[in-house]
Amino acid sequence: MPTTIHHLKDATVRGKRVLLRAGFDVPITDGVVTDTTRIEAIRESMSFVVNRGGILILMAHQGRPKNGPEASFSQKPLVPVLQKLLGVPVHFASDCIGDAASSVIAQAQPGEVVLLENLRFHSEEKKNDPSFARALADLADLYVNDAFPNCHRAHASMVGVPSLLPSFIGFNLQKEVDALTRVTSSKDYPMTLIIAGSKMETKVPVIRKFLRRGDHILVGGCIANTLIAARGFDVGSSKYDPEELPLAQELMLESEKSDRAEIHVPRDVVVATELSESAEKVDLPVEDIEGDMSIFDIGKVTIKRYQEIIAESKLIVWNGPVGVYEYNRFSHASKRLAESIASATVTGAYSVIGGGDTIDFHHRYQYDLSAYSFVSMGGGAMLEFLASGGELPALIALERRAS
Repeated sequence: MPTTIHHLKDATVRGKRVLLRAGFDVPITDGVVTDTTRIEAIRESMSFVVNRGGILILMAHQGRPKNGPEASFSQKPLVPVLQKLLGVPVHFASDCIGDAASSVIAQAQPGEVVLLENLRFHSEEKKNDPSFARALADLADLYVNDAFPNCHRAHASMVGVPSLLPSFIGFNLQKEVDALTRVTSSKDYPMTLIIAGSKMETKVPVIRKFLRRGDHILVGGCIANTLIAARGFDVGSSKYDPEELPLAQELMLESEKSDRAEIHVPRDVVVATELSESAEKVDLPVEDIEGDMSIFDIGKVTIKRYQEIIAESKLIVWNGPVGVYEYNRFSHASKRLAESIASATVTGAYSVIGGGDTIDFHHRYQYDLSAYSFVSMGGGAMLEFLASGGELPALIALERRAS
């Protein structure tokens, strides 16, 4: 972490309007927040400002609205969650810029909170529009970034605003940087990456990074299916990326030539002809898949091999459940992984897990997140940090402002 970035703990916030970029983007059902993990993650930064007499102005986004303001993507349901968490009044502004925002901020007292409406109701946010960044900056005296899940995005609130205000890194973002820097600089071997999910192209940079400096890459989900298909096996009706087959073959060739890491492709998988809790499932060697079979989890032989590798590892990074975990019937391999990583952590391994689905899996099946060395709030940001060695747009923006 560059020493030139200023930390919030060193900021004078009393009487100041403090614009804090949060990485909320929480699940909301029928107007109620159903998972507060990302809100609770930045409690320390929010409380720091409130308890020291600053006016805390929170900005964040929800989802991916396409046509301006949409009620289903409003930030307003976060108000009661924030009030309960912080124990102070939380005022809601119906827009994130202009009079709708500035008038609410003007009425707020030191030690209170203003929550701005969804940043992405303005298309200028994702475009990093200078005028939009200026409109946000005009609301405050100081800027704080505590939105690790969004640090890989060069958006106005992430890279535009810190060029216009005295800027600081928040407590949770600093913890993210410290934990992931420990991974990128680690010499703890064996080193294991467990990676799953879809969109193989987004996972390739971190896979290549671990091919150069790690020992084992364990795959599951759509990534595994694509690699199985790239090896010439029939994957039936399974979800995979046919356009990524050449890339998958290239990665496996790199693995074969690597004098360090190996990509471990499942040898057996759990298949079914339908995705349901009542589906009849079968554990098959990958060479026996055919017809309308679909892969929904990795098999017993493979998970045992994965568990043996995890038990010997000194550093473990996990991003993505390895099966369709939303169905208990296809969650068993992910459960065995969680248990194995937790056991390895107890015996001295450094473990980092991250990604929205990974955290949701733990909540769904009541697995203790404190069993790991560190839990990252980012998915894509975590992977890009590990692949780039920490060169994320928002962190670079904070460094430039401080220098």
